[in-house]
Amino acid sequence: MTVGVRTGGSVTTPSEEDLAEYEQERPARRLRPALDLVVSIWCAIVSLGVLAQVFFPLPQGTQFYLVIFLAAVLPITLLCYRGFRLPGRTRTHDDPGVVDWVLAAVALAVCVYPLFDFDGFLERRQTPTSLDVIAGALLLVLLLEACRRTTGWVLPVFSLVFIAYAYYGGYLPYTWSLAHQGFNFDAIIAQFTMGTAGFYGTPLSVAASYIVLFTIYGAVLDYSGAGKFFIDLSFAAFKRSRTAPGRTVTLAGFLLGSVSGSGTATAVSLGTVSWPILRRAGYPPEPAGGMLAASGIGAILSPPTLGAAAFIIAEFLQVSYLKVLGFAVIPTILYYLGILLAIEIDARKHETTSAETSTDSAWRLLLRFGYHFLSLFVIIAFMAVDVPPFKAVVYAVIIQFGLSFLDREHRLTGRPLFKALAQGTRSVLPVAATCATAGVIVAVTTQTGLGLNLAEIIVNAAHGLTTNPTAVLILTVVLSGFAVLILGLAVPVTASFIIAAVIISPALVNLGVTQPEAYMFIFYYAVLSEVSPPTALAAVATAAITGGKVMPTMWQAWKYTLPAFLVPFAFVLTDNGAHLLGQGSVIGMVWTTLVSMLAVAALAVVTGGWVFVRATWLERAVCVPAAALLLYLAPVTITAGICLLLVAVVINLVRRQRQASSAEGTVAS
Repeated sequence: MTVGVRTGGSVTTPSEEDLAEYEQERPARRLRPALDLVVSIWCAIVSLGVLAQVFFPLPQGTQFYLVIFLAAVLPITLLCYRGFRLPGRTRTHDDPGVVDWVLAAVALAVCVYPLFDFDGFLERRQTPTSLDVIAGALLLVLLLEACRRTTGWVLPVFSLVFIAYAYYGGYLPYTWSLAHQGFNFDAIIAQFTMGTAGFYGTPLSVAASYIVLFTIYGAVLDYSGAGKFFIDLSFAAFKRSRTAPGRTVTLAGFLLGSVSGSGTATAVSLGTVSWPILRRAGYPPEPAGGMLAASGIGAILSPPTLGAAAFIIAEFLQVSYLKVLGFAVIPTILYYLGILLAIEIDARKHETTSAETSTDSAWRLLLRFGYHFLSLFVIIAFMAVDVPPFKAVVYAVIIQFGLSFLDREHRLTGRPLFKALAQGTRSVLPVAATCATAGVIVAVTTQTGLGLNLAEIIVNAAHGLTTNPTAVLILTVVLSGFAVLILGLAVPVTASFIIAAVIISPALVNLGVTQPEAYMFIFYYAVLSEVSPPTALAAVATAAITGGKVMPTMWQAWKYTLPAFLVPFAFVLTDNGAHLLGQGSVIGMVWTTLVSMLAVAALAVVTGGWVFVRATWLERAVCVPAAALLLYLAPVTITAGICLLLVAVVINLVRRQRQASSAEGTVAS
């Protein structure tokens, strides 16, 4: 992406080198111009094919399309992402070597292999030929390598462990919960390549049918000038308040999420243009970095786009994407309320000031460039009248393309349109590799019944510590949240969600949690792993920009996002938690939201250490149980939580009055 903000009459934009490190899980190669052009042409053709598929679907069906899609993106992934960095490579380019070209050629061959006799290929699932097994095994190896290149070693190693379990699980003692009948190598490969639960299962289907369309849309938004407009508007909206810089970052992060789709990339974009202003306003590096990281991650927790995992939730639940957006509305409000309260507290603690910019007024920007919001509204409007999301986003792409001609500087003619189409497919390469590889875990879990077995083990572990049903549920939820966080530290959000959804969600469902509640709980914890120590990729990125220390920046990011860590527990632990996901009566949604807002305010006191004046440890300690009791959303606990919160507020008010009286006495003397 190339976004910027006007400061002092000029436009400052983060360089592509600054963003390349964080646009994907791992940076892509910097190819020579000629090869880069060839790759871009291929990616643009793929984007056009994806768009055409929406209105002119292939008559052979979805799985046939998925085979073609993987054949189009897997070879190019192996070319665009490096294997092992070799000594002697120059910094100006990093072209693929002979091994990469051979791997790409083999990938193309094994991907198109099923297309020569597709019907016969599917019919041989129970008795695959030797050539079917060889082609499938090669595809498995190449997918693991592509995933390793784009996201690292963890997911491929996970996949190999699952494959070993599918093969050797038959040798486990039959009394063990994890034992199964065992499968030979041919059956395992057939499950991966010929079924609908393997490489060509739901994860890749979502990537090829939804996510790629949104990455194309995001690229079209970016190249039509929407990204720059969103940042300019954010800086223009809050000009004279001492909390304006923090609010600006928060609003810009929310708006840029529709363009980027990556929380870390959004944080980097924000940091590059916002850190000089935050520094001028008086923010220390670590709180500024934490705020930037939290604002960037908020972009993929928030409607109208959410993250890639949201599409998988819709597919798993067999509900509309608009329904998933509805699940996220109230949690998004609570998330940003927590950030805004933290900003208010930090502005007082650090005595920040306003940082005036020379950006045009917000009203003038809205009148001139407000049309950039139109395509976003179009997506929601079309989905509200039951237009499928993949069609709605294509309509939005067409509308945004037409609107680009209202701005002479960002008209999508010729080269800019070509770049946008190419970037759309390039952005989905790591996601496609991740989703196809995650199909290994889904296939093994389905084939062996592992999900139900692990769910039973988790629940039995909780029962081993207590027999109280409520305590069992609480322990299971805590263990599940911790497991998703740990998993998310090592693999991308999409992969960690898929793994947790097939393994952990059955444990929650077995204890009476509904599937929407379980999936949304897992989704939030998968996303929040990006700001959780000890890895916290988003915080690492912003610390590099602000020059702050990495670990303190991580803890500051965790402080800003704390409500998002605790509010999901209300989804699954309380009878009224479903209201926070937009389910139930309107009155129920309103009162649970208001109570949760009080809980978020209590959490802000705990982490920020401020009410009306600086809070003591006693006041902060009282607010801990207050927040927990409020989030339980039961009448008795709400009453107790409000009483505790009032105690902390009254103590702080009394202290403020004493400080004011003491200050007046000092002045008088």
